[in-house]
Amino acid sequence: MRDRKVRIAYQSEAAAEQFSPSTDRLPCTSFEEVFHSVETGAAVFGVLPIENSIGGTIHGNYDLLLEHTLSIVGEIQLQIVHNLLAYPGAKIEEIRQVYSHPQGLAQCERFLRSMPDRKVVATYDTAGSAKMIRDQKLKDTAAIASERAAEVFDLSILKKSIQDFSHNLTRFLLVATSETEPIATADKTTVVFSVPNKAGALFKALSVFALRDIDLLKLESRPIRGKPWEYLFYVDLGMNCNDIMGSRALSQLTEFASSLRTLGTYPSWKELSSETKQKDSQPSPSI
Repeated sequence: MRDRKVRIAYQSEAAAEQFSPSTDRLPCTSFEEVFHSVETGAAVFGVLPIENSIGGTIHGNYDLLLEHTLSIVGEIQLQIVHNLLAYPGAKIEEIRQVYSHPQGLAQCERFLRSMPDRKVVATYDTAGSAKMIRDQKLKDTAAIASERAAEVFDLSILKKSIQDFSHNLTRFLLVATSETEPIATADKTTVVFSVPNKAGALFKALSVFALRDIDLLKLESRPIRGKPWEYLFYVDLGMNCNDIMGSRALSQLTEFASSLRTLGTYPSWKELSSETKQKDSQPSPSI
């Protein structure tokens, strides 16, 4: 990916930069817009968060993966550091409301409880919250956002690193059309399936992986819209679905599943070594 000039649609600029610092970027105001940008060719890749180590799963993006035809082609893990940003000259005791994305608010609950008299307002984006403060000159409002957002929108940092836990990681997915070239060798697969509502159905479905020693990395259930108390199961698997073992497991899964769709087979995230980072001023991600 190092020499290929492509565009990546995003809501998180930091995640887009982690994927490829030199890639052209297309900021989006919603996750739906990220999908639309890739589907229409405005961007080659889209990056969207799927889970956080503090706030948990971003459930709506699982639904979007099912509603659209894009494939997962990679993943990124990013250390998230939240800061309290405000209009230049504002003091923390003058703040009456705090803006941020719901995930940003959830990841800073302890800090927000220390500000009981402040109103908490959920917005579409952490950086967008910072932009609103700058554009509207909101001197009684703070935003929970990154240090980069403070630089871009010329805001003051009232307090640094306010997230509840120091090890605050967010996992992002890279999505693209099925025609996009693989970015590396795949060793991970995400599928979504449903099973009949009867005893042992889910156990039988998952046994196709256990019997082959395929690692079940994550299991997430989501309600099926229009079918109360029926569920879809999103599963991350430590396998390439095109390998013999993986293809046989999915073939057997069709015997137990009412529906099955492979959302993508892709390379799992692996951090670049410090040595590689020193050698390459613009490294492509080792994923």
